[in-house]
Amino acid sequence: MARRLHPGSRLVLASHNPGKLVEIRALVAPHGIDVVSAGELGLPEPEEPAPDFAGNARIKALASATASGLPALADDSGFCVAALGGAPGVLSARWAGPAKDFGAAMVRVNDAMGDAADRRAWFVSALCLAWPDGHTEVFEGRVDGVCVWPPRGTAGFGYDPMFLAVGETGTYGEIPSARKQATSHRARAFALLMAACFG
Repeated sequence: MARRLHPGSRLVLASHNPGKLVEIRALVAPHGIDVVSAGELGLPEPEEPAPDFAGNARIKALASATASGLPALADDSGFCVAALGGAPGVLSARWAGPAKDFGAAMVRVNDAMGDAADRRAWFVSALCLAWPDGHTEVFEGRVDGVCVWPPRGTAGFGYDPMFLAVGETGTYGEIPSARKQATSHRARAFALLMAACFG
């Protein structure tokens, strides 16, 4: 039986990414959960040596829960390209470099793909909810689609402008944020999390 968070609870988002904070605050707002980010609390960002999204999410969530004494939620997500063997995957943020230049990261992905006929790509989000005593719950969501070039749109963040999800006519950089938040990899992982742990 999963542990549950109740309305009025305070939750640390184990992230320094303002884009993720906006999305996650919007997702949990209907549940009456107050979200504060690790960045706002001045918590350090831990190393993420795990080979998979779930492992890195667990590392980040446990670090913030232990440091803050509050339940903490971490998202480890990434952009995976079939022609690159699933890269950049868990290294998605690192491909953008210290300056978090995702324009350069998208160029790097496109250059690495070359003229590959296989344009399949997917986003994965692993969410880990951790408590200060070390208990964790992990949930994973995925959205499949294709890489497009050149990137399209200025909405979203990260690799969104080069990803066209199955069933969509616009990239994640073109569709309204409310639509993305309702159907994204993170939204799918959140639906599982909320069903198990909220309320």
